[in-house]
Amino acid sequence: MKNIICNIEELKDFVELSQKEEKKLKQITQKHPMRVTEYYMSLIDWKDPDDPIRKMAIPSVDEFNLQGSYDTSGEAENTKMSGLQYKYQETALILATNKCAMYCRHCFRKRLVGLKTKEIINRFEDAADYIRQHEHINNVLVTGGDPLVLENEVIEKILSILSDLRQLKFIRFGSRAPVTFPSRFEDREMLQILSKYSRPDRRIYVVTQFNHPNEITKQSIKAVDNLIKSGIIVNNQTVLLKGVNDDPMTLAHLMNELVSIGVNPYYVFQCRPVKRVKKHFQVPLYRGIKIVEEAKKYCNGHSKRFRYIMSHSTGKIEILGILDDEIYFKYHQAKNRKKLGKIFTRAVDENAGWLDDLQSVSVQVLDASPYLL
Repeated sequence: MKNIICNIEELKDFVELSQKEEKKLKQITQKHPMRVTEYYMSLIDWKDPDDPIRKMAIPSVDEFNLQGSYDTSGEAENTKMSGLQYKYQETALILATNKCAMYCRHCFRKRLVGLKTKEIINRFEDAADYIRQHEHINNVLVTGGDPLVLENEVIEKILSILSDLRQLKFIRFGSRAPVTFPSRFEDREMLQILSKYSRPDRRIYVVTQFNHPNEITKQSIKAVDNLIKSGIIVNNQTVLLKGVNDDPMTLAHLMNELVSIGVNPYYVFQCRPVKRVKKHFQVPLYRGIKIVEEAKKYCNGHSKRFRYIMSHSTGKIEILGILDDEIYFKYHQAKNRKKLGKIFTRAVDENAGWLDDLQSVSVQVLDASPYLL
């Protein structure tokens, strides 16, 4: 962590910048800090201005664009106390930190990552008390920021407190560290802590984010292998990103490679319309559907198990496909449980990137009950 690149002056050691570019990028990093591990920097092809790894790590003048929102999924309205969100009946979400090994330029929590914030948890004991009082909660997602870059004693404290809650069936850590900072998983002490609390009857999951095949390296494969050997199940949530993986063959290659190294493809997320992200990273839904469906043609049974998902303020909405000029959606998760399993449609708009950009269609909403399927 000592060699992390965190300012434009250090970036100039890797790439030539004009005075105008340097000035603009400094303005951006004052608003949303830059932080890239030395390892992740080594993956960038600096001769290629469109290198996908570079796009995810290095600030761009496109971040001046303020289209969108800093809270696209209604996190504020679902916050029950500082650092604890409760949106879906079975799941509590805890923001354990505002720090990451790397600050991804497409981050949907740009409002807090690397910045002073009151949104992270103060006392895990208070979160545990809240969970205990809500018996329907059977799993917890610990995220941030990246909780696996916290000190080992903090990680153990988190797991110790949560493991006392017998109602929990599993615990998840949201972490991009296996991708951006794989040497973290050479720490035997941390691996032993994770192994200690990942039991046969209540597993620990690490939900990570590989977005491009170039991120699958000897180092990241070893990080995944060390997690698996420690009894951790590793799932992946890719974000569909313009200029990074918005190509069927790239996406298919990524999913096939993930399965080969023991990572389960879980979701492909539609990029959220976040300020300073939407303009240069979001792919229109119409095009995204075609990319995903074409990619699946080149995937095997295990690598095509992922769902194409939009994390909307009303719930996690699966993007099913297009039929007769209509896009079909299904509530995979819903804040209002009456919507769970409901299929609905919107008229196709080839430029729309989010549900709110689409027009409603006058058709009957379908109930996706098992007997209808």
